[in-house]
Amino acid sequence: MAEAAKGDLVIRGGVLADAAVKRAEPRDILLRDGVIAAIGPAGMAAPEGTPAFDATGLLMHPGLINGHTHAHGFLARGYGDRWTLELQLAAAPWISGGRTEADKGLSATIGVAEMALKGCTAALDMVNESPLPTEAGMDAVAAAYDTVGLRAVLAPMVASRTVYQAVPALADALPPALRGAVDGLALPAWQETFAAMERIVRGWRWGSRDITLGLGPTIPTHCDDALLEACARLAAEHGLPLTMHVAESRVQAVMGLRTYGRTLVAHLDRLGLIGPRFVAAHAIWLDEADMAILAAKGASAVHNAGSNLKLGNGAFAMRRMRDAGVNVGLGTDTCSCGDNLNMYEAMRLASFLSRLQGPDPAAWVSVEEAYAAATEGSARALGIPGIGRIAEGMKADIVFLDLGNPTWMPHRWSVNQIVHAEDGTGVRHVCVGGRFIVKDGRLVTVDLAALKDRAEEARERLEHATAKARALFDDVAPIVSRIGPALASEPYPVRRYLADTGRF
Repeated sequence: MAEAAKGDLVIRGGVLADAAVKRAEPRDILLRDGVIAAIGPAGMAAPEGTPAFDATGLLMHPGLINGHTHAHGFLARGYGDRWTLELQLAAAPWISGGRTEADKGLSATIGVAEMALKGCTAALDMVNESPLPTEAGMDAVAAAYDTVGLRAVLAPMVASRTVYQAVPALADALPPALRGAVDGLALPAWQETFAAMERIVRGWRWGSRDITLGLGPTIPTHCDDALLEACARLAAEHGLPLTMHVAESRVQAVMGLRTYGRTLVAHLDRLGLIGPRFVAAHAIWLDEADMAILAAKGASAVHNAGSNLKLGNGAFAMRRMRDAGVNVGLGTDTCSCGDNLNMYEAMRLASFLSRLQGPDPAAWVSVEEAYAAATEGSARALGIPGIGRIAEGMKADIVFLDLGNPTWMPHRWSVNQIVHAEDGTGVRHVCVGGRFIVKDGRLVTVDLAALKDRAEEARERLEHATAKARALFDDVAPIVSRIGPALASEPYPVRRYLADTGRF
């Protein structure tokens, strides 16, 4: 028998989740240099001298993949209630302002640590820095992912218009003093923003760590067309994913028709942005023609049920999207609107929310579909090869759930219970590329006690540093609260609110 190579590991005694099998069956897995070399029945042969990892009593499933989140928001937990998306955008200078480079790394580390502890092994992260993305800031976020041990696609999130410029009715409703204050929030010209993005792309040094770059022009109406077209060219030149918030709120959808005379998806397609590397986050207020465009171009849509529910943005039509042929992933959004970074909850909400959209169970999202979206669907959106499945030749990103947790008593239907019952408390171990970053429920790559102390220090300091921005938000919030819903009440041919049924 051949001797074990350096980096070999055989996992024995566990059961492997498989959507094609109701109850997970025993499987041994041989890892070689972070890749799954073989999967076989319990007791399968392995090279002599191969170290063994005992997974007895554990259920194995592929690492979950967060298809949409924001590192800058991980330090913004606990802000706001009964905020619409437009209020959230108006609050951004307050809740994300005043950050130092160290704060950017701290914020990222908090969220990446949470994702790891809850069975997530990769994420697509739209990173915002104001007023411009910087190489140092993006490096700080990349270093956080690398330290914790997750894979990532990091997309600098940029705009050339503020929410008040993108939604002129908001600015028009402000008294002169407040109008002057929000005018002072104006962003640099798109050429300067694009030049900053281009510098980051050309100087990126994290690719060998599976921390790659994407591009993130945030919302279509918040960007000049010239910026969007420049991003499309840069993405094509370097083969980068291009991700945007598309029709997240009804206000965005209405403003798309007002601004372009067509839907947001139709406009982006006309500009050449939509293709196999395009990722539409949220994508709630899409009509059938929009879905057909995404499907025909091989684009992805990422469903963020928790954030959509909290901000009152409406219900993503996952069944229609899948039936149209669109690749669907799942995400949590960030801590100021999704609040937690739990992909188990994202699967559960995606499944349950579909049940509010009609009485026919055949149209509901199945557990197999929710599970596939959080693994293979999100993997396709990220574009990182070799993740999203436990199979020979795939990267060894594996989560081990404790079957002794009450959630699994009794263990009857593995994928059903992963989606509908597991809440992250059953996560015992997590390995990424064969490296264990969570062991016995403890994150081994970061000192959480020290991280907590840093987070509390930052909270107190930033509350003082952003006091002026908070005062401005307090002044504009009543006006945004009035104008936003008025815009959202304008006729639009798509129905995504429960109230649209006339039954509430």
